[in-house]
Amino acid sequence: MKMGCAVRGRPREFDPETALAAALRVFWSKGYEGASLSDLTEAMGITRPSLYASFGNKEALFKMALDLYEREKLDYIGEALKERTARQVAEHLLRSALEMQMSNCDPKGCMGVINAVACGAEAESIRAEVIERGRLAKHGIIARFERAKAEGDLPADSDAVGLTSYLTAIMQGLAVQAGAGASCTDLKALIDTSLAMWPGGKN
Repeated sequence: MKMGCAVRGRPREFDPETALAAALRVFWSKGYEGASLSDLTEAMGITRPSLYASFGNKEALFKMALDLYEREKLDYIGEALKERTARQVAEHLLRSALEMQMSNCDPKGCMGVINAVACGAEAESIRAEVIERGRLAKHGIIARFERAKAEGDLPADSDAVGLTSYLTAIMQGLAVQAGAGASCTDLKALIDTSLAMWPGGKN
């Protein structure tokens, strides 16, 4: 009578989550096209066969890294949508975006922006993936502002789509300027000015 069978094969010699976090930093710093397999395997501390066996190809690895980025770096978006007023939503988004850019632990810039501008044939599916994920995030913010209009928190003539695009542009601008060396003081002033222009006063 068989009592079961032993698991064959050598155990993993690396932690997949740690390796994925390392891959994320490479993609974040260099973009999908700029990140070579050599860059990735060196940062992850694994061989190419191990990368393929554990994560699939480069595109699959990127999508996993993007999932991690959204889960750990962009979780503030979901939290911001829970704020009481539309202005508090906007402030939460902007200040959280700045906090991420001022971190000494992560690369500068926005991973979504970096990879949305990829233009090579190899990266077209990646660009489409990043744009679609960004569209879904924007849809959530638009819906929140539409609710604010219905509740009287925003003026009835407010453009929820326009406000979302405005915030997105400011957040992307924060990432670009932080990457160019702008000071935290200057970027905070940018946020304060942006919030001062928010429709409906200082709610």
